[in-house]
Amino acid sequence: MGKGEELTTTKYLIHAQITANGIVEKPDVVGAVFGQTEGLLSNDLDLRELQRTGRIGRIQVNIHSNSGRAKGEIVIPSSLDRVETAILAASLETINRVGPCEAEIQTLKVEDVRAVKREQVVNRAKEIYKNMVESVGPTSMKMIEEVREAMRVHEISEYGSDRLPAGPSIHTSDAIIVVEGRSDVLNLLKYGIKNTVAVEGVSVPKSIGELSKKRTTTAFVDGDRGGELILKELLQIGEVDYITRAPKGKEVEDLEKDEVLVALRDKVPTAQFLATSNILNDSNSSHKKDNNRHNKKHQRYNRNEKQQAVKEPEIEDDEVSLMKDMLKEFEGSGCGAILDEALNMTKEVEVENIYEEIKNIEGTADTVIFDGVISQRLVDVASEKGIKKLVAFKSMNIVKKPQNVKLITVH
Repeated sequence: MGKGEELTTTKYLIHAQITANGIVEKPDVVGAVFGQTEGLLSNDLDLRELQRTGRIGRIQVNIHSNSGRAKGEIVIPSSLDRVETAILAASLETINRVGPCEAEIQTLKVEDVRAVKREQVVNRAKEIYKNMVESVGPTSMKMIEEVREAMRVHEISEYGSDRLPAGPSIHTSDAIIVVEGRSDVLNLLKYGIKNTVAVEGVSVPKSIGELSKKRTTTAFVDGDRGGELILKELLQIGEVDYITRAPKGKEVEDLEKDEVLVALRDKVPTAQFLATSNILNDSNSSHKKDNNRHNKKHQRYNRNEKQQAVKEPEIEDDEVSLMKDMLKEFEGSGCGAILDEALNMTKEVEVENIYEEIKNIEGTADTVIFDGVISQRLVDVASEKGIKKLVAFKSMNIVKKPQNVKLITVH
């Protein structure tokens, strides 16, 4: 077998060191390796048979003599599996004589040739990629953006009878983001945000109003007069939990990734937004009535939360404090975690997928903690899955609370 053939099939290289009390030559070493391991192992690992069938390559010996002693290296290419190669490497250490001389062989290491090749591939790929990036001109970048845009368009979904533009997660996510138009949905898809739906005009469809009553809803509108108009309409026909806006004068469709993430991180509860904004304070009495309705709605939510807090005497104060401290670590991240009884994290989850994550839990889980709002839908699925505690920043519209699920909220 030639050297080129060995390289195509070799998985491992056995490296061993040999020392002999006398002058020995390469043929003496090869003969000792074959002769003194013969019969030691099963026929499946007989060196002559392995070499005949190509499962080990040509034994390479590099030896030199000095002052009446010989020292050198033995390299054996192997295409056997790891266990067989390790056994073969260990068998070399049973050799105690080479030719007429006493000798000792010590296996130094078994080198994974594929790992070395993989490292070479990675390093070369980095070089190739760097050269590709450096050689990409403005025209090429435009082509790349066109392909990415086409991919985003392909990924876009539709919602309801109005066939509203939406992200692919709109049908399954427990939290949704309502935006103004198709371009907003596409821009957020570019940054991996898939739980969006667009109202497509100032007149908000009834289907969005109904959906907002079932899901944790964030309104993400432009920072201009148009954004205010849509927000007013949405507040009148739906139930919005959080509100955030693009920077003043900017539109959601034009935001960069960091601007989008900051805006979503800094979303505020609707009651807090209405208390600090004059968006509904105009001469239109219906707007004032709407403001009052939303204030009452959120006051009702706050009462529910206070009542819920009274119903938690079974949980020790220090445990509640610990849960709240843990929750602070997720604030603004849009993420959460599933914990076992020892409060060790078993899985990190995204809030937009929290319902499906709980629904698909396998095995035992004790607590779900997340940066969001506890809804009736979440409580129901947590009860089904044996979750003992739900920890979030607030709960909303909890009409039916199972006895086996504790709710812990900060606000």
